[in-house]
Amino acid sequence: MNTKNPIFVGVVAFIVGWAIGLFIFGWGISPVQYEGATPYDLSASSQEQIVVMTAELYSLNHDVNMANDALNSWKGDEVACRMAANEADPLKAQKLTDAATAVNGQGCNAVAETSTDAPAVDPEEEGGSSRTTLFLLLLLLVLIGLAMLFLNRRRKDILDGGRSDLPDTVFGTKPKDGPEGGDDDASFDAVPIAKFQTTYNHGHESFDDSFSIEKADGSFLGECGVSIAESIGSDSPKSVAAIEVWLFDKNDIRTITRVAMSEHAFYDEAMKAKLAPKGEPSLAKENEIVVLETAALIINVELKGLQYGESDALPPQSYFERVTFELSAWAKEESGTPDAGADDVMEF
Repeated sequence: MNTKNPIFVGVVAFIVGWAIGLFIFGWGISPVQYEGATPYDLSASSQEQIVVMTAELYSLNHDVNMANDALNSWKGDEVACRMAANEADPLKAQKLTDAATAVNGQGCNAVAETSTDAPAVDPEEEGGSSRTTLFLLLLLLVLIGLAMLFLNRRRKDILDGGRSDLPDTVFGTKPKDGPEGGDDDASFDAVPIAKFQTTYNHGHESFDDSFSIEKADGSFLGECGVSIAESIGSDSPKSVAAIEVWLFDKNDIRTITRVAMSEHAFYDEAMKAKLAPKGEPSLAKENEIVVLETAALIINVELKGLQYGESDALPPQSYFERVTFELSAWAKEESGTPDAGADDVMEF
């Protein structure tokens, strides 16, 4: 069974694309270049150097406008007061206090309560925090992607778990008024609960049809489907030599699979051995029925309108030009109560 999950593919593509853009291009090939930074954007040590130079210059020229231009826009007076409080040299402490007074007009007493113990904002620490947040977010997305991958593969393993241990199924022409080969104590209505029809045409390389099996009340019972199993030759489009038909029962851990092979492929022992893990091979014959049975479901698979393709590069009767599959589904019941009527038959 071929499992498709566009949501999972989209999430994985988003994570890969974001990782490439962020780490490779954003931080490696073309990192962001910062220009025109203000003193507020600098590290604490760089801010302190600006304050010291401003205080020294102010002690020489007492230019209030110069001090305001250097310190006022980013609260440099608070940094000056904090430095003055921690300065052991009285002369340097006074210069710092004078520079702060030139900016705020009140000196360091007005800002002592709010700024003495408050550390300066370190943009490097803020940048590191932002990068940590981005990393954690990316890690979370990766974990979500891995979880979806695990669940996706787990589901596929469950659906495919029975292919290597298939029970014997019934071959040959079967009556169309009901399935055979079921449990002795199970009974079936003459009309299947669901009927599906699908056609493969040469050139349809993505051929993979699946159908949901439900009761009349909408309750889910399982799935069945038809998909390409193997092709022959190297020409394009592919020349399909084998098609697999599968049945999944929600009450059974196995996916029962049979492989309908062209006449040439069926008598090719190498190809037969190659396809054996996918399911028991059988020779495709028009108007014959193959029965697939699980714990609670029985499917009659009838091949209709079988037509082989012709090619000078390939052996005769080696690939399908057109073949139609009709799948009729019955649910096993403990009583003889019918599961569905004629109105519940679905054709696709």
